[in-house]
Amino acid sequence: MFELVSSPVPGCFEIRPAVVNDLRGRFVKVFHEGAFSELGLETGFVEEYYSVSRRNVLRGMHFQRPPRDHVKLVYCVEGAVLDVALDLRRGSPAYGQCAAFNLSADGAGMVYLPRGLAHGFLVLSERATMVYMVTSTHSPAHDDGVLWNSIGVRWPVEEPVVSERDRRFARLADFESPFAYGN
Repeated sequence: MFELVSSPVPGCFEIRPAVVNDLRGRFVKVFHEGAFSELGLETGFVEEYYSVSRRNVLRGMHFQRPPRDHVKLVYCVEGAVLDVALDLRRGSPAYGQCAAFNLSADGAGMVYLPRGLAHGFLVLSERATMVYMVTSTHSPAHDDGVLWNSIGVRWPVEEPVVSERDRRFARLADFESPFAYGN
């Protein structure tokens, strides 16, 4: 039902679902609790939301601090994005490293991010709609991020559209992580 593709960041996967195409269009199952459990993935999603963004918008690099940290499952239902996960878990063999994924409505792939990873994406199409499923509800008091241009990613746009909030995040080199690998 789902194929897991590993990334350079432990516990972060691209998930490739089975896609059914026929004369009516397309059908994609994005979540199945039993199948996710069998793959060793968390399944306690409690909130789901989406964002709509235009070309060259960069959102990120976002996460929630403990105790409101969460597992996140993201996918693109319109357009195309460069999706990036950043490992912020002290003691991780990939601490400070990123995994990048090309997500699109046509490709139907998803990214599974364990706790302790920051997430962001850059819109490559005219418009993109991203869906997020998370295992904790949004908490503004625990919402945080790392500066998008301090993480070593070669973004394909020199001057993306970035919110004022995202411009004020700490650089990765100055960031004090609240996350530990293996917890």
